[in-house]
Amino acid sequence: MKQLNVGIIGFGVSGRYFFAPFINAHCGFMLQGIATTQTALVGALYPGIKVYETVESLLSDHTIDLVVVASPNYTHFDLAKAALIKGKHVIVEKPFTTTVLEAEELTALAKQKGLFLIPFQNRRWDGDFLTIKQLIHNNVLGEVLKFESHFDRYRPGRERADWKNQVHPGVSLLYDIGPHLIDQALSLFGMPEMIFGDIRIQRPEGVNPDYFEIQLFYHRLKIILKAGVMCREIGPRFIVHGTRGSFVKHGLDVQEQNLKDGLLPGNPLLGKDKEENWGLLHTEMNGRIIRERFATIDGNYMAFFENVLNAFMGNEELIVKPEQAKITIELIEKAMQSSIEKRLIVL
Repeated sequence: MKQLNVGIIGFGVSGRYFFAPFINAHCGFMLQGIATTQTALVGALYPGIKVYETVESLLSDHTIDLVVVASPNYTHFDLAKAALIKGKHVIVEKPFTTTVLEAEELTALAKQKGLFLIPFQNRRWDGDFLTIKQLIHNNVLGEVLKFESHFDRYRPGRERADWKNQVHPGVSLLYDIGPHLIDQALSLFGMPEMIFGDIRIQRPEGVNPDYFEIQLFYHRLKIILKAGVMCREIGPRFIVHGTRGSFVKHGLDVQEQNLKDGLLPGNPLLGKDKEENWGLLHTEMNGRIIRERFATIDGNYMAFFENVLNAFMGNEELIVKPEQAKITIELIEKAMQSSIEKRLIVL
């Protein structure tokens, strides 16, 4: 199979750190060009790569096979739809869309045209999440009864005068971090029976919701997903309790910071957690109670791109599917409804 020619729309944090380095490093992809106003930055990082002055010029380039939508949240639907209409395969940064209706329309359009439509849920390959997934799969914790996922930071003021501090559909912490936390929970445990949401603005000068707590209810399992920007003292990233034991993990996955620090795909240090941040495992194994640090599996965002390429070659199914992303958006909508109505919602 020939290389897939890729065009990226947007060169903010997502395009610069989560897409361009991996696409440029993988022999199965060819980074054809980027639609952005940051011409000088692209030229410095990727000499010779074409910079498109407009999205339309990128979409009209017949040499591009795959378009990555890494633009502001509220533009995802329109740009993904335009790319599909032009006959391009599409990867869409989270949030996949801002509404379920938009997700259904994109999915139907991709099927109609026989094109790949791939939501970008890279945090399925966070090292901490891979570690928890392995512990659950190996029944180290027994039946999971409580699962907490926190993504807290301390950002009390408006850091940038950009689109994240403007009022647009799909612009809030719920749409920014929520898709990651919900997708991780769904990939482990499937669809819940009920949902409760508490969504609010905590910063004095905030214009968009910057805090959320989502509770998902199953037969015996309860999941709590929380994120906020007013947490000076950061607690655990994950807390998992099961019938046999518990696992508590502090610290965020290191890949984003690694990439911002200049580590590129192929560097053996990329995705490697520091030993002092390994999680605490307290459980019973072979009749013996253990309470010890448990090594974090290396994070591996490149695995997403490997899967995309293998799906194009017909060697395996896509791991992240648009139907899954639609369910994530559905739960976001239900969480917002729950928060407004202040009640549990049966799914």
